[in-house]
Amino acid sequence: MKRNRLIRAAAVLAAFTLGLAGCSSDNSSDGSSGGESSAVETHEAGGLIAIITPSHDNPFFKAESDAAVAKAQELGYETSANSHDDDPNKQSELIDTAISQGAVAIILDNAGADVTTGAVQKAVDAGIPVFLIDREINETGIATAQIVANNSQGAALVGEAFATELEGEGKYVELLGRETDTNAQVRSTAFHSVLDQYDGMEMVGQETANWDQQEAFTKTETLLQQHPDLDGIIAGNDTMAVGAVAAVEAAGKTDQVTVAGFDGSPDAVEAIKDGKMLATGMQPAVAIAEMSVEQADLYIRTGSTGEDEKQSVDCVLIDASNADKYTLFELSE
Repeated sequence: MKRNRLIRAAAVLAAFTLGLAGCSSDNSSDGSSGGESSAVETHEAGGLIAIITPSHDNPFFKAESDAAVAKAQELGYETSANSHDDDPNKQSELIDTAISQGAVAIILDNAGADVTTGAVQKAVDAGIPVFLIDREINETGIATAQIVANNSQGAALVGEAFATELEGEGKYVELLGRETDTNAQVRSTAFHSVLDQYDGMEMVGQETANWDQQEAFTKTETLLQQHPDLDGIIAGNDTMAVGAVAAVEAAGKTDQVTVAGFDGSPDAVEAIKDGKMLATGMQPAVAIAEMSVEQADLYIRTGSTGEDEKQSVDCVLIDASNADKYTLFELSE
């Protein structure tokens, strides 16, 4: 098995990742202290924290929503938890509802980097601080915090594991996420920052599957027919990766085609344990959600989070070596 090559590449990967994480950190924080304002009216803990995320049908978004709810209630707040289903209009309506209910803070995993700016501004104008998680917006100085996984660092880890498994050569395809989501481009760019260094790695197809499992399954079926000698598939999230795994298995090519994903979803980790998938980059969804609520609580009580607006949390590579330690978007000690 080629797994031992991952171990031999560890030192090189560590150096590469440290350098890339440093670059990403520079990109993800402009030094603005969006987490504090001398004009903020402080309060005692309590009141409603509105938690708005994409669909809870996706285990990642369900995990972050549940974690935010649990942490908020632990700190003495009431909560509402709703999904905008990646619909900007529904997101705007949910923010209107939070405003009308007198929410003291909004935790938001948004429906688009550009279309969300106005909705966040609307809440802030109503005196409600907004804490963005998982996905950034394309403006600073509006949200109190933007706390995201270091997608660049995590995707680079996945890309290196993928290239190492293929011994630096082979034909592969890439499944891209939704074009309006900044994470889709960030992850793709990080994949290629690694894969493009290998002369023997040839990308023979690149398809958008919109973060969707069924769409990924269908696209992968077609790609396998077009490229019967395909060696690998790298996907921008685990939902698409699991769809690809199913299509590869249906075609009887599990031993031929290496699949890697990103997010750290339970289905992907099970596929890794079953030997059907190589690796995933786990985003610490639970930790990020808890951080956002803790900072919201601190901001409500003191008028400051003590942190910069943009904050980045490193991802963890999950593969066969540590999959047994996985819980829900966390690793046990």
